[in-house]
Amino acid sequence: MPAHDSLIPLFGRGDAPEQLQSVRVIPAREAIYAAWPQWVHPELVSAYGNLGIHEPYRHQIEAADLAHGGQHVVIATGTASGKSLAYQLPMLDAVHRSELKVLAEPGKIHDDGAVALYLSPTKALAADQLTALRSLGLGTLRAATYDGDTEQSERRWIREHANVILANPDMLHFGILPNHAWWARFFRRLRYVIVDEAHSYRGVFGSHVANLMRRLRRICEHYGASPVFIAASATASEPAESFGRLIGAPVKAVSEDCSPHGSTTVAFWEPALTELKGENGAPERRTAVAETADLLANLVSAQIRTIAFIKSRRGAETISSIAKRLLHEVHPSLPQRVAAYRSGYLPEERRALEQALRSGALLGVSSTSALELGIDISGLDAVLVAGWPGTRASLFQQIGRAGRAGQDAIAAFVASDDPLDTYLVHHPEAIFDVAVEATVFDPSNPYVLGPHLCAAAAELPLRNGEEPLFGPTAVTLLAQLVEQGYLRRRPAGWFWTHAQSAAGMVNLRADGGGPVSIVDAETGSLLGTMDSPQTHYQAHRGAIYVHQGESYLVEELDEEQHCVVVKRANPDYYTTARDVTQIEVLEVSRTMEWGPVTVHFGEVKVTTQVVSFQRKALISNEILGEEPLELGARDLFTKAVWFVVGGKTLTAANLIEAQFPGALHAAEHGAIGLLPLVASSDRWDVGGVSTALHADTENPTIFVYDGHPGGAGFAERGFNKAQLWLTATRDAIRACECESGCPSCVQSPKCGNKNNPLDKAAAISLLDVLLKHSTQTPEK
Repeated sequence: MPAHDSLIPLFGRGDAPEQLQSVRVIPAREAIYAAWPQWVHPELVSAYGNLGIHEPYRHQIEAADLAHGGQHVVIATGTASGKSLAYQLPMLDAVHRSELKVLAEPGKIHDDGAVALYLSPTKALAADQLTALRSLGLGTLRAATYDGDTEQSERRWIREHANVILANPDMLHFGILPNHAWWARFFRRLRYVIVDEAHSYRGVFGSHVANLMRRLRRICEHYGASPVFIAASATASEPAESFGRLIGAPVKAVSEDCSPHGSTTVAFWEPALTELKGENGAPERRTAVAETADLLANLVSAQIRTIAFIKSRRGAETISSIAKRLLHEVHPSLPQRVAAYRSGYLPEERRALEQALRSGALLGVSSTSALELGIDISGLDAVLVAGWPGTRASLFQQIGRAGRAGQDAIAAFVASDDPLDTYLVHHPEAIFDVAVEATVFDPSNPYVLGPHLCAAAAELPLRNGEEPLFGPTAVTLLAQLVEQGYLRRRPAGWFWTHAQSAAGMVNLRADGGGPVSIVDAETGSLLGTMDSPQTHYQAHRGAIYVHQGESYLVEELDEEQHCVVVKRANPDYYTTARDVTQIEVLEVSRTMEWGPVTVHFGEVKVTTQVVSFQRKALISNEILGEEPLELGARDLFTKAVWFVVGGKTLTAANLIEAQFPGALHAAEHGAIGLLPLVASSDRWDVGGVSTALHADTENPTIFVYDGHPGGAGFAERGFNKAQLWLTATRDAIRACECESGCPSCVQSPKCGNKNNPLDKAAAISLLDVLLKHSTQTPEK
């Protein structure tokens, strides 16, 4: 692999390209080993030895020791650090010894046996884990996946005989907990619960899973079991606190990575501004898709095995096709050595691509995060990351894909046209030196907790004294559920007496409003579902809907029938909806005083109406047209953080009243874009409103709110980290090289006011005012 000093020419842009903003080197790391614990069965040690694992890493043994000793634990180390072995050791040791005991005393019933439950957010990850477990060759191991694809004929055998069951949260919620009586023998013997990729449980999904974990613990207690929970997580801020909040119990964290890794040189790359003009004449940057395709082609031309990551399936396909076209001009043999990889491929297609990548038959792959999780691919030399992948943990997982075989590697973060990307490409220290991002969710969200209380009562009546398991708001919610007729209050507790299925009230991966069916107009087949609140943004008439990598044009949104009708299409554009919003303060929960500025967190009512949508070119982001929409307004009851500053304070900072709307509007857009720096949100998870005179505050005000009923924890995290958040917002706007505002700093793709008015310079002055008397904000 080329050394650091030859990095720049590899990208094919000369010795000093204007796109290269900075370079960071992650130094090589030597392995630190530890001895196998005395408690591990010798046959298990031999099984790992047969796979070539003769010495475990220290962090693996630290985590395994904690779990074996009965402590809930989270292993938060980097990609390819062997987290699987850390949870497999205590789990398999318990299962193996239990089975040996049965074999030694045939015919005797052993109620003190041991079984384990493995949970992962995706079926693919569970399938990979099953393959890894079976590769150990333990005759005592009866591992099986139990998900929606499991044949009915196999389910009873798995319940009664499997000693390691691999499932997902959805199956635990719909299939296992409501039928816990069928699983009584399994629950009585449950010793370990493994929660893989724990950092992925965030936002509303994380809130659902947190309540699901409390229901699981409650059922286990009913059957006399008290399993140890072990989480595997990417590196993240406060892993013990996050996983502890997820399961509702104290947790120990092991986060020092003792696995070896080659050095990785990371380039921070910002595509140049182009001659194209966007909304209000703002300059357009070259897209991260086009830029990454160029870099991929250059690296493949140099025979450097490279993977390019991007969040969207369509983006992965586009990068691959552009790179192939560029490589054909270099040599006709090169295009066939590049491919796209994404979810939606058949298992045999996935395996073939993985094998071709391992063997070197493929030199370049463009992928969604499907290759980020748990799939063992070593030997890669370079990684390209097109646009911020959503979290710091994901970035390190992705760039950690290169150098896994011990060789030195290179990586590049290619910034997209977004305020957060602008900030990070100019402030790499926010990635490498300060771990500010946290896995954010809110288990007490009433829209989430209420249905889970119903599901819990249907599983087992909620007894007096069990309310604290579900948090401080549970008592109030239980009273409301009784009043609404869902639960019945009796002296012993709360009972489910409703006719409908309680589990059916919960959709783990939804954000409220019920599912809407996506139907293919040509075949009448059901393509999938979408949460109702998202349809006005993603499934309005004329929208482009992408499913399994295929594009569809929305012909009709029928809200009465909860149906969206689509037809196949292959457009060279994507669509973005735009809305107008009003906000009303309902209740102030917390307040901070920053001199003349007040910062609030509380409950709000947001009234939103989607008014139009734009078509934008896939490659250039050029606006191709805009059409109005006639959709009704929707009310959202959620949580927000808001900043209030008096007009006199602003005029004292040399801002004239005519600048107030543009300054507030630009600062609001920037703040929404930068919130993911401190909260693991996407800019589409939150919304904002700014006004020079708000009816409730009677002053200039900026609101940022959670885009989910009841809140998702993002706005509260913004309140807790307000000083850091707003400082980064100001710095990102200031760092952008445009003159008066562009999508990289203060323009928003979903602004219903067509990004007008926006005043970039005044926004910087406004943020200076907000921060002048700020103090480090407290954690809750």
